[in-house]
Amino acid sequence: MSHKMKKIARSLLLPAAFGPMLWAAPATAEGLTEQQQFARGLYQELVEINTTTATGDTQKAAEAMGARLRAAGFPEADVQVFSPAPHKGNLVARLHGSGARKPILLLAHLDVVPALREDWSVDPFKLTEQDGYFYGRGSSDDKYMAASFVTNLIRYRKEGYKPDRDIIVALETDEEIGDTNGLGIQWLIKNHRDLIDAEFALNEGGGVGLKNGKAIRNSVQTSEKISTGYQLTVTDRGGHSSLPRRDNAIYRLAAGLVRLSKYDFPMNLNETTRIYFAKTAETESKQTADDIRAILAPQPDPAALARLSEMPGYNAQLRTTCVATLLKGGHAINALPQLATAGVNCRVLPGEPIEGVQAQIERVLDDKQIEVKGGKAVLSPPSPLNEEIMGSIEKLSKEYWPDAAIVPVMSTGATDGLFLRNAGIPTYGHSGLAADVDDNRIHGRDERVLVKSFYEGQDYLYRLVKMLAGGA
Repeated sequence: MSHKMKKIARSLLLPAAFGPMLWAAPATAEGLTEQQQFARGLYQELVEINTTTATGDTQKAAEAMGARLRAAGFPEADVQVFSPAPHKGNLVARLHGSGARKPILLLAHLDVVPALREDWSVDPFKLTEQDGYFYGRGSSDDKYMAASFVTNLIRYRKEGYKPDRDIIVALETDEEIGDTNGLGIQWLIKNHRDLIDAEFALNEGGGVGLKNGKAIRNSVQTSEKISTGYQLTVTDRGGHSSLPRRDNAIYRLAAGLVRLSKYDFPMNLNETTRIYFAKTAETESKQTADDIRAILAPQPDPAALARLSEMPGYNAQLRTTCVATLLKGGHAINALPQLATAGVNCRVLPGEPIEGVQAQIERVLDDKQIEVKGGKAVLSPPSPLNEEIMGSIEKLSKEYWPDAAIVPVMSTGATDGLFLRNAGIPTYGHSGLAADVDDNRIHGRDERVLVKSFYEGQDYLYRLVKMLAGGA
């Protein structure tokens, strides 16, 4: 680690010790500033466009945001909406700076996962404000960031802001399915790299964690695990169920899966996860904090590691994980199975070789009749702890959340940041959106965002981007 990086790491381990920001603005009769009213209206429009990946319309959403930008005075050449397939849309908008520095890219996805009305207490495709929350599918993932970036870009233009670098907003489709059809961020990289090329990008992946209403951490996602899948297959000659044999395809596969379920990949901490655990220990219970410090020691304590491994959130940060997610076998109730298959999803730590994961699965299964296929993956190298970005976040965060530690994190899920990182654009997941760490409803029933957090986070992103873009 370089001297600069060591300096950053040390600074991230220092507790925040500054007072809260005090600011005010003229309020409307509804209790919102004119800027907040505009932001709410744009957010509502975006949430109420159904952009479910399979059946929704991200093209409509992209065009709606493009219309907002053009109405605010952005020229046609700086607001481009692309539709690589029916009902699929991507938007790229640009606020020109002086060109003294390379652009900054602000990335958010427009598509959302499905939501059934009968499962929700409110209509998932209407923005409902109640009990201090905004409810709606995509309200947090990821239309908060999409609405914030568009709103703030319009605000910059209205103020006559001239940054040192161009500010690019890219809203893209199909993130929720990993852009498997190449119609979203991969399409933009392949066909319009010049429009989104940047020194670095801000994306989803790291938010402000609240515990009992108090902000305890402000996360910056600098890396993410790599998702890959394997199919396990056992074939057999089958036969009549009245003449069972011990060599049964379903039993053989099941026995292998049981062995896999009991296996833990080795602990492997990287620069990001070491700092993450060190900061997390400061807000944990005594036993858990002691266990975290014990695994960070030069000689990790096996008992402490075993206890932390029982916690799914921590276990996922400690190692590569593989889990059975699909199972199918047999063809008739009165016939011995001729085929049994299982799907196994692995989340591989960045830097670990994919081919080594399959080899380890085969060793754990310990059965040559269980065929293992798959293992295709898009690698995602970690983004470096950039001194300018991390320093700006640390400075500004103290004004909004004085006691929150700045914590680099590794996502155990996946974002479109992996495609940008592979394209040579370092990407940082950082939303400024505060939410209860024990009430994560992303992809779930009654997805919601604290009303206070929506306005606060949007203002935070407005100021952070200005700090990073410079100018006047």
